[in-house]
Amino acid sequence: MKVSVPASDDYFPGSGDPRYSVRHYDLRLDYRVDGNRLDGHAELEAVALVDLDELALDLHGLDVAKVRVDVAAVARYTHKQGRLVVRLRRTIAAGTAFRVAVRYEGRPRPIADGDDGMGWEELTDGVLVAGQTNGAPTWFPCNDRPDDKASYRIEVTTASAYHVVANGSLTQRHQGAGATTWVYEQPEPMATYLATVQIGHYVARQLPGAVVPMTAVLPAGRLHEYDAGFGRQVEMMEFFVRRFGPYPFAGYTVVITDDPLEIPLEAQTLSIFGSNFLTDDWDSVRLVAHELAHQWFGNAVTASSWRDIWLHEGFACYAEWLWSEESGGLSAQERAEEHWQRLSRLPQDLLLGDPGATDMFDDRVYKRGALTLHALRAQVGDETFFTLLQEWVRRHRHGSVTTAQFTELAAEIAGETAGPALAELFTAWLWREPLPDLPG
Repeated sequence: MKVSVPASDDYFPGSGDPRYSVRHYDLRLDYRVDGNRLDGHAELEAVALVDLDELALDLHGLDVAKVRVDVAAVARYTHKQGRLVVRLRRTIAAGTAFRVAVRYEGRPRPIADGDDGMGWEELTDGVLVAGQTNGAPTWFPCNDRPDDKASYRIEVTTASAYHVVANGSLTQRHQGAGATTWVYEQPEPMATYLATVQIGHYVARQLPGAVVPMTAVLPAGRLHEYDAGFGRQVEMMEFFVRRFGPYPFAGYTVVITDDPLEIPLEAQTLSIFGSNFLTDDWDSVRLVAHELAHQWFGNAVTASSWRDIWLHEGFACYAEWLWSEESGGLSAQERAEEHWQRLSRLPQDLLLGDPGATDMFDDRVYKRGALTLHALRAQVGDETFFTLLQEWVRRHRHGSVTTAQFTELAAEIAGETAGPALAELFTAWLWREPLPDLPG
């Protein structure tokens, strides 16, 4: 069968199908930690955006047992190189809602991403999922594009010795003979790369005094180390609510694995850290702030395409500097000066507004993105700047956005007279390679 799937994102043309949109994922997973065996059933509620006689799903490294579409019989399907392409016996008209059900099985494994991997990954005794950027298809069939956000129901059955965490709220838990079924529901729309499952020998602790429900999930033997790196999370949440507006989800969970991790992992409604982050060093604490800020910038408000990744990472990086200032560390201006000096000594060949797939997670994207926001704050003043951030989240909450929408909103909030100066600021920081001067 000839595959003719149009590209959905030019950074990753082999992922996603722009011809339809998923509204809801219902995932039922039976997983054996010993042996890394996954048996899955996924049901996708979707709508055709054009007339469809075929559709593609992303699914890597697992075997497909059965595919069914409710409104059109399946003529045949192929599953090659991570693409499950389904040919239909009749066309699904544009605007028609339909359901796709897929049964699948196998031993999930990460997709190679340079020297690392992304997706479903075995721990010493458990599992983590690192979805960004294209790790979601390692454990469920999906339309893997950042602008296709859907609600989720994630059901996981595994041995009762393990604790399971997934996106959203735990709505059911049933313990059987040796196995327990955990059901999590995420009603707010979520990009596929933010979907996650965490399995381990964990205990859960509610954090008292938080403005929203906050939970720490970690090995019991690590509880005495928790406060060093994470003890001020409740204060951090309160501060970010003041600066960014209401927290956009029902709650927030931090999972801390017994294994060390090179970097923390972002997911919607939760973040994942290795035990090596249980310290009070600034390099650990700043990442606690960074991942929490992603709940507003990246999760509630998600870039439509990967080229706009600075809207996630630049904003979360600037949140680190804001927390530094609030918590008695260096001011945001001092952090900005420090990182401007570092960037000035690096190659000036990155375009922040379109860094390319190879450099989208280059540290210069993070720091130059944060510097862009600091320059904007210096130009428009604190009142306008933080009004802009809150309106950005309020207006686009649970939606997908572009850089152009942010610059347009900045001009709207700042007022007509600020327009020309803002246009020059954004051009210099986003669309020219040389590092602009930093405002004092």
